[in-house]
Amino acid sequence: MKRTRYTITDKIITRITGCIAGITLLVLAVWGARTCYILHRFEQTNDAQVQEYINPVISRAGGFIAAVRFEENQDVKKGDTLLLIDNREYNMQEEQTKASIEKATAQLQVLESNMHTLQKTAEASASQAEAIKAKVWKQQLDYDRYEKLYKAESATAQQLEDKKAALEVNQSDYKAAQDNYAASQSRIEDAAQEKGVIRAEITRLKALLSRHRLDVTYTVITAPYNGRMGRRTIEQGQMINAGEVLAYIVNNETDKWVVANYKETQVAHMRIGDTVNIEADAYPERTFRGTIISLSPATGSSFSLLPPDNATGNYVKIVQRIPVRIKVAGNRQELDLLKAGMNVNVSAVKKNNL
Repeated sequence: MKRTRYTITDKIITRITGCIAGITLLVLAVWGARTCYILHRFEQTNDAQVQEYINPVISRAGGFIAAVRFEENQDVKKGDTLLLIDNREYNMQEEQTKASIEKATAQLQVLESNMHTLQKTAEASASQAEAIKAKVWKQQLDYDRYEKLYKAESATAQQLEDKKAALEVNQSDYKAAQDNYAASQSRIEDAAQEKGVIRAEITRLKALLSRHRLDVTYTVITAPYNGRMGRRTIEQGQMINAGEVLAYIVNNETDKWVVANYKETQVAHMRIGDTVNIEADAYPERTFRGTIISLSPATGSSFSLLPPDNATGNYVKIVQRIPVRIKVAGNRQELDLLKAGMNVNVSAVKKNNL
């Protein structure tokens, strides 16, 4: 009886073992068939990462940070204030430039008043010259008459000499009046040139004032678009310089994409516009869709700092990879699940047509 019981138990164990082996073989067969189908149907790579625009927040003005109004990983809207820089020095520069403009404007007004006075002086010199000119004309006529009378012995030499002296004095006065008029005109021209210089200085100061006002606006650093802030490394009271990177912001207004580095033997049948499946390591139960938007014009190593030169040293053939850019489809809620730098697996359908 004991021998029979052991025999039945052995049969049961054998059957169970056979069933398990059969199920295992079936599972392996299904898995193998599925793997072969996937390998035959899709081009896959796990050398792929999520990318999106991550831009630096750069200061365009230097100074002490008066306030920091963002935290790490905070969502911000376009125009939100991120940082405030102490703007007192920039305000003082603006006020100094305003005062310089007011001073130059006052100088221009004084110069215009002087030009008016010079114009009146020139007109008076011109009138005086005309009056003396009339006297010269009258003296010339008198001299000519006395010269004729002297020749006719009807006038004395002294009378002729008196007329000649008076004529020469009036001619000298006329020349002096003309010189005074020319000098007045010259002073007017000088004043006009000086007005041009002051006007040019006012134009320069206005441009400088605009720059100072622009510098004041630079002391308020705002978000350039809707996005999420990165790591915060600055604090209130810290000294910064113009052009310094203060933080990083991830742009929420642009699409996300995946850069999949396919082997050169895998891209023969890939075309722009092909649909691909994307599986993120962080969400293995979800499948994202994407569209190929471009293929790199060269291998990744060709864009490296020191591209390999196969003409030197011992040559070892290494399969190169071609970066393929894939736009991720989906709504904003789905796209927010994918973060820049995440590793993903990409599957592209093979196509037989070239």
